[in-house]
Amino acid sequence: MTLSQIIRQQPNATTLQRWLKKVPYAAYLGIKAEVNDNDIRFILPEDGKLIGNPTLPAIHGGVVGAFMEQAAAFHLIAKMDKPVLPTIINFSLDYLRPARLCDTYAQCTLTRQGRYIGNVSVIAWQEQYEEPTAIARAHFLIRERETISCTIESPDVPQGQ
Repeated sequence: MTLSQIIRQQPNATTLQRWLKKVPYAAYLGIKAEVNDNDIRFILPEDGKLIGNPTLPAIHGGVVGAFMEQAAAFHLIAKMDKPVLPTIINFSLDYLRPARLCDTYAQCTLTRQGRYIGNVSVIAWQEQYEEPTAIARAHFLIRERETISCTIESPDVPQGQ
């Protein structure tokens, strides 16, 4: 089963985990995903290797930004009618408070998807959604000719179907 065939299905946690494992930096960070009523929540698990400020301790700001960018890209792919790998055009990030060393969550909203451009908003929080650690806006280029054709083994469906 190809990644594009998997993506065309309703997104679920198993499918998202397969996608995340195929992106080396997402796998290194340990990003996970949950699906609830077609809403996707991304999780950056607590890990000491992510510390940027050992005094607090706090997660490195670059890690928070990378987590949010990955979440936005995967969210966009999950919501596309014809999934393709988007290319980041612009990423604007506002840090609102330190990201302490604990699980961090991200929720994305597809603001608009046109033929060539996709806009995604991202909110990251830790203990309470109402107290975000960061917010971001991402703009992606959508190229129709670069369809996703990466093959992923699926225990549920035999290969070639």
